[in-house]
Amino acid sequence: MNEKRNIIITGAIVGIISVLLVKFGNPMNMGFCIACFIRDIAGGIGMHRAPIVQYIRPEIIGLVLGAFIISMKNREFQAKGGSSPFTRFVLGIVVMIGALMFLGCPLRMVLRLAGGDLNAILGIVGFVVGIFVGVFFLNKGFNLKRSYNLPKFEGYLFPIVNVGLFLLLLSGFSMLIFSEEGPGSMHAPIWIALFAGLIVGILAQKTRLCMVGGTRDMIMFKDNYLLAGFLAILVFAFIGNLIFGYFNPSFADQPVAHTDGLWNFLGMALVGWGSVLLGGCPLRQLILAGEGNADSSVTVMGSLVGAAIAHNFGLASSPAGATNNGKIAVLICFVLVLVVSLVNSEMLVNKKTLGKSKNC
Repeated sequence: MNEKRNIIITGAIVGIISVLLVKFGNPMNMGFCIACFIRDIAGGIGMHRAPIVQYIRPEIIGLVLGAFIISMKNREFQAKGGSSPFTRFVLGIVVMIGALMFLGCPLRMVLRLAGGDLNAILGIVGFVVGIFVGVFFLNKGFNLKRSYNLPKFEGYLFPIVNVGLFLLLLSGFSMLIFSEEGPGSMHAPIWIALFAGLIVGILAQKTRLCMVGGTRDMIMFKDNYLLAGFLAILVFAFIGNLIFGYFNPSFADQPVAHTDGLWNFLGMALVGWGSVLLGGCPLRQLILAGEGNADSSVTVMGSLVGAAIAHNFGLASSPAGATNNGKIAVLICFVLVLVVSLVNSEMLVNKKTLGKSKNC
């Protein structure tokens, strides 16, 4: 009961912080979006040249450092890795392409619905369908093999990089790029954003908050622990939006969103499936990276590259809708994820091998 209470409190705080970040300057329905903020960071360091989404988001840095600090305090920090790193890198790219088709990660999907964006309903349906597909392969023995203990410095390196990035942001380093208009130009003050990220990082590390894990665990084990956190974010963000007058229920004219239902569905289905294979949503990957998990650090770097690819090759959606390049990319990514799922599902591989042996 104490654990259930803690995850609900965590979800409530995340929902409230997300609305407050909008109040302090973040884009509407985007108080906290992992995919969007990683995309902005990719632009801020010059990996893509989309001028409206370029900014070093302190919230992401805060998430990593919050998870690092609390895991060190509780002696839960553990440097480990080596579990199919390149597959994880590629899946990080895939998940980001799906997220930018929908225009948001699973966390923003919930925040969009809490703000009245009804397009998020189709995203949620796709997300759940994708998780169901991922769970099917988990039940067929899908795994990316074991990880190994690594030197502690390997685990320290990702938090160190984030500290360095924050120092560059504070210094106004001339090589960084800052949007002058659009979502990238809209942001909370640096220290408020960092503090918000630290709080969410600490709470998410302690409660294992994961947007994918809640649905996955409910399907596999009938365990609603993580799902309770998911729902608490929705409820308290909804209440916050009502208080501040941000709630606007409709499909049309929603901030940084499009109304193409099919591709909202497919984008989040791809995110759900890919995240199940990775063992957690983009938020969870950042928390694990802060705890010393080098595999999650590789996944996050894949997401960073995926954001750059999406904007450099015209794959990312816009309020005008999904691009043709983006639609083709999502379909290719579905094929790629299917191949990864089949190749790494032990029961399916063993069954095929056994069939060949009998034929011989």
